[in-house]
Amino acid sequence: MLTLISLILAGLGGLLCIPVGVLFIEILAALNSVSEEGPEIAKSEAPKTVAVIVPAHNESVGIIPTIVDIKPQLQKGDRLIVVADNCSDDTAAVAAAAGAEVIARDDLTQTGKGYALAWGINHVGRDPPDFVIFIDADCRIQFDMISRLKEVCYELRRPVQACFLMKAPENSRIDHSFAEFAWILKNWVRPLGLRNLSCPVQLMGTGMIFPWEIICRAALASGSLVEDLKLGLDLAAVGKAPHFFPFVVGTSEFPMSHTGTDSQRKRWVHGHVGMILKRLPRLFFLSITKRNLDLLVLTLDLAVPPLSLLGLLIAGIFVASCMTWLFGGYSAAVVIAALNLLVFAAAIFLGWLKFGQGILSAVAFRSIGSLILEKCRLYGQMLLGRRVTDWIRTDRGKVK
Repeated sequence: MLTLISLILAGLGGLLCIPVGVLFIEILAALNSVSEEGPEIAKSEAPKTVAVIVPAHNESVGIIPTIVDIKPQLQKGDRLIVVADNCSDDTAAVAAAAGAEVIARDDLTQTGKGYALAWGINHVGRDPPDFVIFIDADCRIQFDMISRLKEVCYELRRPVQACFLMKAPENSRIDHSFAEFAWILKNWVRPLGLRNLSCPVQLMGTGMIFPWEIICRAALASGSLVEDLKLGLDLAAVGKAPHFFPFVVGTSEFPMSHTGTDSQRKRWVHGHVGMILKRLPRLFFLSITKRNLDLLVLTLDLAVPPLSLLGLLIAGIFVASCMTWLFGGYSAAVVIAALNLLVFAAAIFLGWLKFGQGILSAVAFRSIGSLILEKCRLYGQMLLGRRVTDWIRTDRGKVK
């Protein structure tokens, strides 16, 4: 019996070697930072029109700052379209009053951000622009993001993803420092490493630009919680994988309430893990049979689960392997588990040393025990609770 358990643990540890190795390589490659100036930032003299599509679901409270950021960046012929999707508040009226072109979609049988994006594309398709940019309704963007993304997209003729980061709101009583650091690793460090390796990156849902001839053919209408991941992988499958442009940044804030924080994290984890379980084997097979290196890279990147979940899996298998070995099981499982633990810890340390010290102090790691307990509670609720399927606006209210 112990032999069988040891073999199972060794097999699970071997599978974890893949995401752990990918994570380590991506972070290691990111340590060689790039200069902002480079040949890819080429200026285009040809006037090109942009349609900025903002999907919004009950975002009347926070959409005005986003519109204010976008409008000064629009040039002659550009459009700003807000898709008020299944809203029960006055998002449409607020956006229209702020100067946006508003289209409403009301269909409770088809809920999800992907349907809102498709609705926007169908609308602008009557007078197609040269490029389309998607920006979330709660996202603040850099003052020159639109023009610079357009320049790079014009040169590359492929999707381009800006850097998108989550920030802790001022006066928040929730400590978001670990979450902010994890987000930097996911949306800044790992994409930067892939870029340094001349590889494509995943789409991040906001701050992404597409040539019209590419996005008009994309299958956007879906209820997926991770429509950005799905879209990036679909485009890689047809030879149009996204490129990372880290020199322009969009930001959004974590919720200030515990309810909003839990809800947001559950959606992210459900969506990501669901993609791994449902699509990873097929994507891996497709990338190999089609000899599609870009798709293979993004498939391997997809295999890295949320950081906290990966850490818990590594630690759990290590403890189980040690216990099995103490009672007479094989040592191979312990060796594999220990290797995963060491490589994972090294990756996190290197990422923190280079990119995270300003956000997460060394002293903060003293509270890692409480964080582990909190994550165990969260994942336990997700395992026992109802699967998250709907596009629900994050509760960003103050903690009561």
